Amino acid sequence: MNRGFYTIMAAQFFSSLADNALLFVAIDLLISMHAPASLTPLLKLSFVLFYVLLAPFVGAFADSMPKGKVMFIANLVKVFGCALIFFQVHPLLAYAVVGFGAAVYSPAKYGILTELLPPEKLVAANGWIEGLTVMSIILGTVMGGALVSAKASAFMLGFDVPFIDTGINTTTEAALCVVVAVYILATLFNLRIPDTLAKYAHQERNPAKLIADFANCSSLLWKDKLGQISLAVTTLFWGAGATLQFIVLKWAEKSLHMPLDKATTLIGIVALGVAVGAATSAKMIPLKKSLTVIPLGIAMGVVVVCMTMVHSVLIAYPLLLLIGVLSGFFVVPMNALLQHRGHVLMSAGHSIAVQNFNENLSILTMLAIYAILITLKVDLNIVIIGFGMSVAGIMFLIMRKHKMNQAEHDSLALIGEHKH
Repeated sequence: MNRGFYTIMAAQFFSSLADNALLFVAIDLLISMHAPASLTPLLKLSFVLFYVLLAPFVGAFADSMPKGKVMFIANLVKVFGCALIFFQVHPLLAYAVVGFGAAVYSPAKYGILTELLPPEKLVAANGWIEGLTVMSIILGTVMGGALVSAKASAFMLGFDVPFIDTGINTTTEAALCVVVAVYILATLFNLRIPDTLAKYAHQERNPAKLIADFANCSSLLWKDKLGQISLAVTTLFWGAGATLQFIVLKWAEKSLHMPLDKATTLIGIVALGVAVGAATSAKMIPLKKSLTVIPLGIAMGVVVVCMTMVHSVLIAYPLLLLIGVLSGFFVVPMNALLQHRGHVLMSAGHSIAVQNFNENLSILTMLAIYAILITLKVDLNIVIIGFGMSVAGIMFLIMRKHKMNQAEHDSLALIGEHKH
């Protein structure tokens, strides 16, 4: 079981590393194409689109075969999407194909945890997975920034294979070769993931029935007193996190006067904070106490507003680190609780698919709003204040809803319940 868990972590790390590096290579490609600024957040939007569109189907697919095999197939799709950029396909379309692979990959990567581990170990396991995922975001962000920098591109383009014309002549092509190599490494780890021998009922293939089944699963999770709170928190977190990436890049350019390859280090600082917060909460917060972390979400929104008063890199680093720590500390227990309730109420793949649908619908919505505000040339400080206060306000409403639920019935007694 330990070997299987570590193999899953390695596969997830390298796959996520490549996803994040590719994002910044694609952003640099859009800049070199002199594309409008509003297209930059649309890159992430194109990536998460399939998480929403495929949500009714990927859960059933993840439960239809060993999850290591599902992850292997999904990684091959990512390699194909990455390769499309070599053939002059627009970055938005190519990154959407990578998103297709990621949407198929996600229910398998999280669903296998509930097959391998008992409920009481899910917070710790999520701490490791989230911490490692965030480390891959840090390194992937830095790696993406480095790959498009002048020094790295000059080194890679100056590297020749004797007697072979590689056909790699641009910074983007050289960067893509490195990203594809990382995806292939992740794919090799996928082949080593053991079969947990978990078997589910025959999976439905009729699209109409799959959509009806997905709607039923979604309704189950939203009506559950614990499921609705944890799902609301993680939905808000992922939408806010994706939008914050692009806000930080724009803020670094406007307030700190940093170019893209330097600004990516700020994304890395936030991600480092998330990793620290995730690891700390995994050690400190048992599943039974998972809902005590909700006030930290309110604090995170308030701290984000402070970005408008910062114009120094020395102050920016600790501020972004704090935002990351608060985020990581409250999202890991919520994620573990959501997985536990999903596993109790339905199958692992189906519950993760519902989670992905809601979280990525949040990302789509928030990124679309951000892209519109950028297109309308709304002042960045107003965007940051609106963003921070919205996060704090929604978290406050979620906290009130939980208190109302508790007044009706002690929903915390459901934690640790066996699968229905």
